[in-house]
Amino acid sequence: MLIPTLTHRNQLDSSDSVIREAIAILESRYTLQANPQAFTSPQLVKDYLRLKMAGYEREVFAVLLLDSQHRLISREELFFGTIDAASVYPREVVKIVLHRNAAAVIFAHNHPSGMPEPSEADKRITERLKTALATIDVSVLDHFVVGHQDVVSFAERGWL
Repeated sequence: MLIPTLTHRNQLDSSDSVIREAIAILESRYTLQANPQAFTSPQLVKDYLRLKMAGYEREVFAVLLLDSQHRLISREELFFGTIDAASVYPREVVKIVLHRNAAAVIFAHNHPSGMPEPSEADKRITERLKTALATIDVSVLDHFVVGHQDVVSFAERGWL
């Protein structure tokens, strides 16, 4: 077993600090209060989500809550699962959307396996959420599945 040296630990702490700082800078660029820039392309969202979610060890389902100009109000991690699944409840999604007064949403979840290929269950829950939010006139713009290196967009595949 390899035991990290003090120098190695300092390097890890330093790189972790740089990563946290980079995430904070990126998040500030997309937060409504800090900057009125909208999520205008799937690539912008992919870059944001890759930094936020690619390293999770269990499945996490998040909702990006957007205003009518598609600017980020907040990112809410709503459901936490195991290494290969998370239960998602449309009622809870509707509650947070109404609470934050969002006009549109983007869904995202990670696959801890690193493989971002959406499953049939991913497609089914997206349809259920889309139907639930349509009743309150909230648009579902996309659903992203985050792997270790790649991020898959439902909209880019024509599924939304």
